[in-house]
Order: sequence, then structure tokens, then C-alpha cells
Amino acid sequence: MVAVTIDGKTVEAREGMTILGAAKVAGVDIPTLCWMKKINDIGACRVCVVEVEGEERMAAACNTPVYDGMVVHTNTPAVVRARQTNLQMILSEHRNECTSCARSETCALRHLCADFGIESMPFDARPPKGVWDETFPLVRDSSKCIKCMRCVAECEKVQHCAVWDFTGSGPHMKVTVKDGMNIDAAGCALCGQCITHCPTGALTARLDIPKVMDAIADPDTITVVQVAPAVRAAWGEPLGLAREDATPGRMASALRALGFDYVYDTDFAADLPIMEEGSEFVQFMSSDKPRPMFTSCCPGWVRFAKLHYPQFVGQLSSAKSPHQMMGAVVKNTMRAMAEETGKRLFVVSVMPCVAKKYECDVPQLATEAGRDVDAVLTVREFDRMLKMFRVDCAALPETEFDNPLGLSTGAGTIFGRTGGVMEAALRSAVFLITGSNPDFSACDTTAATPDEPWVTKELDVAGTPVRIAVASGLGNTAKLLDAIEAGEVDLDFVEIMACPGGCVGGGGQPIAFNQELAAERATNLNALDAADTLRYSHENPDIQKLYADWIGEPLNHTAREWLHTDQEVWDI
Repeated sequence: MVAVTIDGKTVEAREGMTILGAAKVAGVDIPTLCWMKKINDIGACRVCVVEVEGEERMAAACNTPVYDGMVVHTNTPAVVRARQTNLQMILSEHRNECTSCARSETCALRHLCADFGIESMPFDARPPKGVWDETFPLVRDSSKCIKCMRCVAECEKVQHCAVWDFTGSGPHMKVTVKDGMNIDAAGCALCGQCITHCPTGALTARLDIPKVMDAIADPDTITVVQVAPAVRAAWGEPLGLAREDATPGRMASALRALGFDYVYDTDFAADLPIMEEGSEFVQFMSSDKPRPMFTSCCPGWVRFAKLHYPQFVGQLSSAKSPHQMMGAVVKNTMRAMAEETGKRLFVVSVMPCVAKKYECDVPQLATEAGRDVDAVLTVREFDRMLKMFRVDCAALPETEFDNPLGLSTGAGTIFGRTGGVMEAALRSAVFLITGSNPDFSACDTTAATPDEPWVTKELDVAGTPVRIAVASGLGNTAKLLDAIEAGEVDLDFVEIMACPGGCVGGGGQPIAFNQELAAERATNLNALDAADTLRYSHENPDIQKLYADWIGEPLNHTAREWLHTDQEVWDI
């Protein structure tokens, strides 16, 4: 430990800690833009500069280590002027159209410029907007890139895809897709983590609000909206709603306020994959198929497997993701009603995910009724629509989701956090094998951490050992897949979520600069699960009725047509 004095306050800091880290210990706030803890400490933006006594030049707090006796000043007039100048330099290469930017409210650059009183620009520059395929679910505007390298670091170090790279140096440096490729050929899993970690509007998700609004406004269209489990844990954040006020019931009312005709809960559809995947796993355990079987509810993970680990694609469950299952059920059970009234069905999914924008376009997922999901909105788009329609969410009453596709279980709710799919599947798989519900503690699975890329557990199910693993984040996933391929771990069933922490940390969730909220949101889902009167998917009476009236039994012909797919023939 060393003694460091920051703005007159002396603190003990670990030797080798940065000035920024020591400042946090001292309770001193230093602004940052490019910095990401343990991932991107390159000192590129120079917004965090400070004065160090005895040093001629200012130091970047994010990557300058402390030493015993160091004296630091973080808020002198010279420091403030330097930060103002550095922000102006960044703005000189940034297309400033804040009023029409999707990230206007959450742009870290805009907030810092406001904090430092940037009211004029001494540099006359307006970089042109780059060329990009606007139909791709992930959209990049190079004219808003500030070269902070956060996307490069996140994609390479955390998500293992290395889609982004840079060319040139100094003022000629620019961020590009690796090897000059088109984005659709660069191995992008569409996890969207580069979007949530971009401090400006350089990276966004494709905007699908216009076609959803067109459908709502069309008198000949019946609009059906479904909302994913993880959405209920985050949708109220940008609206200023406390978590206890941003309830699922109030969320259902908010969706009705937008004009949707039917409001369904994808939690219900999360119970469906449990019935299908659980039954599939029971069959799998008595087969000689290659181990392990992998969950398939995350399209970012499925796309990652196809692009980077195709040798494992044949081991994916054939079950579709919950929102695609719900789309198929809606389109097939409501089709006759729509045709009788001379109207068309338009299904919208509100998802914490960017990859689902890609997934709903995959032709191999369509059923006899045609395309099952017509549009996917991120949570950010949902919140933007609520603001556009001037919905006062705090004043809304709590209402139920529409039935018969609205009742769900706690097992469906925890789909939104890492380990939840595995836990929900085991609750029902154990019942299918033994005829008795297991204790919840027996099925509990926890999230992986950077120090422990995946977690494993062995269960005794009626005398049969079942070895499971859970991983979230594609970097962790790659480590687990490499270990499986090398024979270092022996597993039966594996859950993968593309985003760190699962869907609660998804690339379509609300953005809070340099805040990772997945754990807090997961706690919310766990509380909803614990408070639910139904906690096993197989006990959902609406699921039982759906099978009795329409499908029959899990894994039968209708189930295969509506709820399953051949993962190996998906289009990328």
C-alpha cells in the first residue's frame, strides 16, 4: 500500500493502482470517456487528465499508476481548461446532430460537454456519414465515432468476436470492421454489447419503430405484442420509474396505451421451451448422441456457434427461442379469426436483444402461417415509443396480460438471467423423469464470473448423474467450448447466454454509461420468481390447455412444426 494525496485528501492505495482507482477510494470523481475497467485503459480521450505535483505534463488518470507520496490535483483551472480543449478536439471529428440522434439522452460525450460548458467550437469540421447497410440489425455511423476504442475492446476481450479493428495512427486513426469486410461477413454475433458500451451514437440498433407504428395505425391489421422476461427488470429505468413501480402489470398497461390490440407475455412462451427442451433432454439422456446438449433460446449464441464453432451446432436443442414460439402459436391459433374479419396479424416482440431482430428474419423459422414475428423492438425503442406517445407510466393502473397466452410461471421469468434457462429446464426435466417436483435448491444455478468463466454442477436424478454447466458472455462461452473440445470437462447439458449476465444485460437494454446493471436486474427477476404462485412450467394451466387444444404432446408433429427448427440450416 502507498500513500497518495488527491485534492488534499490522503488515502491508502494499492501499489500499481491507477490514479483513477485511487480517486474512487478517496471519493473523488474524475470524468472518463474511453475508459472501461480492466478492458480499455488506453488514455485515448484525455478527458481524465489531472495534475501531478513534480510532473511537467498532465497525466491520464485512467492508466497512470500511483506511487508513495504522489500528490494529485483533479480540479484546478488548468485541468478544467485542458479537459475543455480535449472535448473540443473530440467534437471536431464528431457529427453533432444531437436533436436527431438515437443516443441523445444517453450520450456520454454530450453530457460531458454540458458539464464543461462547451458552448462554441473553434474548429470547423463536419465529418461525412459513412456507408453502411442500414438493413443490418446493427448500424454504425462513422461520423459519430470518437475513436475511444471501447467497441474494439468489448468485442475482442469480452465477446470474443473481434469484429472491430482500427487503421492508421494519430489523427489518421479510424475504427473499421476488421479486414475491411462488410459487417454481415465479419463474424458479428449481434450480441449488441458494442452498442451498449459505445459512449455516443456511433453504434445503434436498426430502428424498427416506423413499421410498428404503421401496423398500429392500419385498421386492417390486428397487432399483437409480446414482451420478454428480462424487459420487466429494466423498462422503467429511462422513464424514471422506481423498480417497485415498474411492475409487469404497469408494463402491460403501457403497451396497451401504445395501441396494441393484444398484449401477451413472453414469459408464457418461456414455459413452452421448457416443455419441449425438457422433453428433448429426457430423450437425449437415454441416447448415444454426442455430449453435451446445448440450450438454443439465445439467437446471439446460436449465431456465434454457427460463425465461430460450427462443430457444435448439431448439439444445439432444436427448440426455437421463446418469442419465436409465441409468434408461431399466435399466428397459427389466431389465423382463422383474423381471416374471418378480413384482417392480417402483425406480431411485435419487445426484446432486450439485438440478435432477435436478425432471428425474426430467418426464413427457416417461419411456419405454415408465414413469418411468425413481424418486428422486434429493443427495450430502448419501447421506451422511446412511450415518450413519443406521451404515456404517463407512473399513473397507469396495473393490468393483466391477455389470455389465454398471458399466464406464466416463475420458471419463465428467470429465463431473463444467466442460469435461469437451465434452472427452469431442470425443474421440469426432473419432474418428467421422476414424476415429482424437485426442491428449488437442487436446480439452482448461478452466473459465471470473469474469475470463473463457467459454473458446473452435478445432479442426481433418480440415480442418474446429470452434469450441467452455465456460461454467459461469448468470451466465457469460447473458453468453455474450447475446454469441451479438449476433453477437459465432461458435461450433459449446457446453457449459454451471449450477453454477460444473460438477457438482463442484453444489447437491447437501456444504456447507463459505465454501469453494469445485469446483477441488479437479475435480483428483480429472482424476486418475481420467488413471489409467484406457479414456479414450474409444467404446472402452468394455460400451457396445459394449449397442448390439449392445439399441440397434443411435446415433440409430436405439431410441436415440431410450430416450436422446433433445424439449427443447421439457418441462414446467417
